[in-house]
Amino acid sequence: MLLKFTDLLIYEWAGFSPESRFGGALHFFVYDSLKIFLLLAGMICIIGVVRTWLPQERLKQWMSRGGLWGNVVAALFGAVTPFCSCSSIPIFISLLKAEVPLGVTFSFLITSPIINEYLVVLMAGEFGIPITIAYVGSGLVIGVLSGALIGRLHLERYLETDILGDSRTVESSTRYTLAGRLRFGWSEAVGVIRQIWVWVLVGVAVGAFIHNYIPRETIHDIMRATGILSVPIATVLGVPMYGSCAAIVPIAVVLFEKGIPIGTALAFMMAMAALSLPEAIMLRRVIKLPLIAVFFGITTLAIIATGYFLNALEPLLR
Repeated sequence: MLLKFTDLLIYEWAGFSPESRFGGALHFFVYDSLKIFLLLAGMICIIGVVRTWLPQERLKQWMSRGGLWGNVVAALFGAVTPFCSCSSIPIFISLLKAEVPLGVTFSFLITSPIINEYLVVLMAGEFGIPITIAYVGSGLVIGVLSGALIGRLHLERYLETDILGDSRTVESSTRYTLAGRLRFGWSEAVGVIRQIWVWVLVGVAVGAFIHNYIPRETIHDIMRATGILSVPIATVLGVPMYGSCAAIVPIAVVLFEKGIPIGTALAFMMAMAALSLPEAIMLRRVIKLPLIAVFFGITTLAIIATGYFLNALEPLLR
């Protein structure tokens, strides 16, 4: 239905030819933009309603348990929070104030921007279920293991002393009526879309341009030039950039369709989502530079390893 509406809008009402590059690019942009925003609004609202039942105080208690259990809980909690790398920092700070172990808080900080409900919906629609499951599983593993490794290094001395000195407070649970839960879900959807709509449109526009103007042969030539180094190059290129995964998914899809291996495309997407210069600047208020460097270094290496792993699995994921 949505595809038919886009065909009618672009090719009949607007009069663009399906054979022209610009007409095809405009069709791609309109169709993908409408599809993404409809998916975002519906799924974020539903997940927002579900999140009103999550026991916030109990979650913090679970995260404080020993072993990998706390890292797993923190990573799962991060996976259901619709935040970018910068938006996750306030919750990261609140977990530190609640005396959650340092490594556990990083499991949340790493996983939250890599995995979220709207990303899963978009990837399932664009890449298919097998690749989406592989991506989500890889993101959880990165968050759990990277956070656990940071915890084992005992780097608490690199936290800013005023954060450690603040009184630890735990917010009381909010009681919602059904109408309140629905309002919360809707406000979550509106709030997230307001934050990311520009990134979504930019990402779809870039994807439309690549899809219709860059020949497949050009993509293959780039891949042959980088060879086995394509994964670390894609990851390093993604680290200094800033954007929501919702913005980069359309670009990653087109790159994959043009012949770039799936692990390379997803490594770029992970790096862009999980690590950014604005995030590092904001984290400096909370932690010192050596810990920021460790966080970025460990996460970057984990993403590179994941990219190679997903490339090896690509024949099974198609």
